[in-house]
Amino acid sequence: MLQIAFIRENQEKVIKALAKRNIDAKSVVEEVVQLDENRRATQVELDNTLAESNKLSKDIGELMKAGEKSKAAILKEKTVSLKEKSKELGEKAEALAVELTNKLYTLPNLPADIVPEGKTPDDNLNVFQEGDIPVLHEGAQPHWELVKKYDIIDFELGVKITGAGFPVYKGKGARLQRALINYFLDKNTVAGYDEVQVPHLVNEASGYGTGQLPDKEGQMYHSTIDDLYLIPTAEVPVTNLFRDVILNESELPVLHTAYTPCFRREAGSYGAHVRGLNRLHQFDKVEIVRVEHPDNSYAALDGMVEHVKDILKELKLPYRVLRLCGGDMGFTSALTYDFEVFSTAQDRWLEISSVSNFETFQANRLKLRFKDKDGKNQLAHTLNGSSLALPRVLAGILENYQTPEGIVIPEVLRPYCGFDIID
Repeated sequence: MLQIAFIRENQEKVIKALAKRNIDAKSVVEEVVQLDENRRATQVELDNTLAESNKLSKDIGELMKAGEKSKAAILKEKTVSLKEKSKELGEKAEALAVELTNKLYTLPNLPADIVPEGKTPDDNLNVFQEGDIPVLHEGAQPHWELVKKYDIIDFELGVKITGAGFPVYKGKGARLQRALINYFLDKNTVAGYDEVQVPHLVNEASGYGTGQLPDKEGQMYHSTIDDLYLIPTAEVPVTNLFRDVILNESELPVLHTAYTPCFRREAGSYGAHVRGLNRLHQFDKVEIVRVEHPDNSYAALDGMVEHVKDILKELKLPYRVLRLCGGDMGFTSALTYDFEVFSTAQDRWLEISSVSNFETFQANRLKLRFKDKDGKNQLAHTLNGSSLALPRVLAGILENYQTPEGIVIPEVLRPYCGFDIID
């Protein structure tokens, strides 16, 4: 959530920045500023009314001590009306504060200066590419055919149990999945991230804290009886560990990693691009989350990008890094880099990670602060990244490592798998 003080003092800057997201925010910004002015004016009137009431109460006490009961009675009548007025003003101030907060929830984060202009994924900027695209043998297949051939993932069985988008991993497919999770967690912990295990359902406050609510409410599975949401990413519970927390500056940075299943309704998704593992309703992901000092967050973002690069180098998958344009960035992000692996059998790039800096946007919602050297509370910066999302990484391995004899396991994963080939 954007800070109201910043909006009030930088209206034109906010409007111009959100235009990079292809949003005309002029009317909303003006409405937000007007609501804030009304709220502040009401609060001033309330404070003055309460101060006057408190003064009269003291005066009444003095008059009673002096035995001037008639004068005290007159002031008591006045305090009754002031109490009624203060109650009305308090209710008005609270209603304006709620209305202001709800309006602020509709404004996305401001893009960083280096975010490129653009409206669609075609406008994203390719900033790095590495790895040779393999030449596959004649008769090479996409992963949804390979998993049938080697009986390692059963999509139809998942439909029987739950529905489309909930695959069943079998045999070497399940072991490869577990190997990837353990490998990713090991890479992250060696890099300094502390591993945590977190709940897979969160309450509404957590959803609002990291910005999934109200923006992505339709994409989240909601357990209405308990009013809990299945997590779309470990980012939500891990970042919410720090909701309403004040850290000492010396505690920064905080680095966490977590493995969780993730659940996304993916409403409206259809077509060839969502076949097989390309888009699922339940999938596994290993996440990295950082809480940083504002002065260090962009250096930390660069470090996260290099960390994910290192993983993909070890997996020996061809990949590229995209700096997302304003029109393709997530609601909460100030700057996002997407990683994509090339699927040779599908002849297309598959997104496998997003690494983002949210600056103070999430921290403002979370009330996540740190006490600086002067003892003042400041909003921290939050960052997160996929390290990595499994389905499309798995699809890339199955397709790019296929041979006529079987699917060769990347060398770095063999100690985790216990086998060298799926045949």
